[in-house]
Amino acid sequence: MYPQQVVAEASFPRVLLPSCSGGRPVEVILIAQLDPGAGDGLIAQAGLRQQQHPAHHAALDEPSAQLSAPDFQLGDPASLFSFSVGPQGHPFHCHAGNRVFTAVTGSGGAQLRFSTASAQQIAQDPQAFLHALRHVDLPGDSLFTVRFGGGTWHQFAPARGSASHSALFALSCHPDEAAGALDSAQQALVSSGQATIASLTELLPEAVTALLESDQFRASEVPTTALSFNVRPQSWQQRACARARRWAGRLRQALALTQRGGFVATSAPAPRVRALPTVADDALLQAHFSAPMHYQDSHQVQLDTRQLRSDRLPELMCDLLQAFIDQPPSGVSGLMRLRNLMVRPLGLRTSPLGCPVSSLLDPHAAQRFAGRFPVLAHRSDADGRQVQVLLGADDKHVRFRSAISVRRTGEHTLAVTMATQVHCRNLFGHLYMAAIHRTHRHYIMPAMLGSAARQVLETAQHAQASWRPQPA
Repeated sequence: MYPQQVVAEASFPRVLLPSCSGGRPVEVILIAQLDPGAGDGLIAQAGLRQQQHPAHHAALDEPSAQLSAPDFQLGDPASLFSFSVGPQGHPFHCHAGNRVFTAVTGSGGAQLRFSTASAQQIAQDPQAFLHALRHVDLPGDSLFTVRFGGGTWHQFAPARGSASHSALFALSCHPDEAAGALDSAQQALVSSGQATIASLTELLPEAVTALLESDQFRASEVPTTALSFNVRPQSWQQRACARARRWAGRLRQALALTQRGGFVATSAPAPRVRALPTVADDALLQAHFSAPMHYQDSHQVQLDTRQLRSDRLPELMCDLLQAFIDQPPSGVSGLMRLRNLMVRPLGLRTSPLGCPVSSLLDPHAAQRFAGRFPVLAHRSDADGRQVQVLLGADDKHVRFRSAISVRRTGEHTLAVTMATQVHCRNLFGHLYMAAIHRTHRHYIMPAMLGSAARQVLETAQHAQASWRPQPA
């Protein structure tokens, strides 16, 4: 063992390991100390969320996920990954490009191992790897940063005697994903935004691996720097604190019995809904509802295609119909519950959705729009500028039909229209419509159309912020 030299640090404790091959030095900076046991809990929670990420990739004992891909079209070659290192550690490896990451250690602490020997130096003499090998010990439950150049060999593992604890969880920034000596396959993955940490990894040559496993290598003889807060490394206070944090980590994990999901809340301005004086002549209502009409209304909302997930009319229609089902206005839902309670003794049709779209829940419909949504009829204009669906149902007292259309009105504008016509089949039907028509015209219809349009806009916002690779 080398004699220990302790240097007090009023700011962030750090170590700078010079490169023996002329590259940039390795920097390790200790940032903050978390509560006892917090490291294990944070790593466990973040690790579970990482597993659920669509870009999760488990390889080389280093589970990871690409959180943000580079966008070369906008001149941004950087990418962001999460990765974790469990109780078993991971193998020595290097990357072609530079790396910068921020991480949290497990409650048992972590050891970072670096060798700045170049590939040429190792090829000439595998011992060069050992000559350049340095260790950095970090305390448990600590926040730290690491920065090193491309070609730096590194390995992360739990601190000695803490094999039951994960080493760390990190957020790693690759400043230039395309930098360094990448082969053609790696370049293709990077350009498409599909690169993983494993695909950009080079493992140790077999000669060095054999050397590390031989009697020639003694980990205790590797020059080691220990960083810590508040107490001197390897002091009895530091050992006592480390033991307490290890037990606190185990206890907190034992008590963490449930895993809760996360949420993303988005909001968008409520689209303005306006009433139309008549039903359009080309509406499906005009062709498919021949009964005498006793009541009608029509409402419309304008949408900007630049704010939508897609400007393809069939896809937008699907989004609208799904929004009618998933996000009915709470006020309309309340009125429907009251209406259902009142008419159920009369044997009338009931539904949790407002009548204009209630037939979307009909399991016996003969036709389905896009193979999913029950409809009475649907039509797409030959010029591709309008898509329509017809909904409706027949009851003892009324027959109603509702047409929903999506029409392209400009380069970036769409008009979404919902029109309803009602035929009263008996005196009760006339009395029923006389009682509800003002509420239907001035509240139910605009509320349902506005809510669906707002949901489409919010879904588009969420999709823009969701996890997806950026194409080259």
